[in-house]
Amino acid sequence: MVDWLIYIVTVGGLFAVAALMFAENLFPPIPSELIMPLAGFLAAQGHLDFAGVVLAGTAGAVAGAALWYQIGRAFGERRLKRWAGLHGRWMTVTPADVDKAMAFFRRYGPAAMFFGRLAPGVRTLISIPAGLAAMPKAAFLIFTTAGAALWTLLLAAAGYQLGEHYEKVAGWVDPVANGVVVFVVLVYLYRLVTFRPHRAAD
Repeated sequence: MVDWLIYIVTVGGLFAVAALMFAENLFPPIPSELIMPLAGFLAAQGHLDFAGVVLAGTAGAVAGAALWYQIGRAFGERRLKRWAGLHGRWMTVTPADVDKAMAFFRRYGPAAMFFGRLAPGVRTLISIPAGLAAMPKAAFLIFTTAGAALWTLLLAAAGYQLGEHYEKVAGWVDPVANGVVVFVVLVYLYRLVTFRPHRAAD
């Protein structure tokens, strides 16, 4: 898995970094915890520019978050919950997930956009309540970009620091990376299979 990711990012460059980070927000493919450290490692090897890696990763993450924001804003809470109850299978989003995201947003307000970008499992859905609540787009982008930039910077820096020591840890990094991807896929498939359409309460 690590070698495959390195190949994709090496060939696709910063565009591949942005595309992978964008995809992470839509469905559970390869998590950013793998994408950005490997991009940082390639920057340390001279294949990519480190600042470009952080900017590309941030841009991809913000683009994915903005898509969910627009979905929330366009649908409204009632319609989105109704859609999730009937058709949320493919993104494994249920009306309860929407309610949880809304509760988190109501509790923490705009700060939820910043801290939500740092929390695995929350990053995707946290943009929805911002759209549902019609949070000003400028504020949404500022807080989301700040959180995404910090997250991508930390992960890329970790990979950059790995540098020449990559070969020493590659023996355990690859199995761990494979395990992470397999786990994410299995969780997704489980939720996909066990998903039961139901009407959301108005």
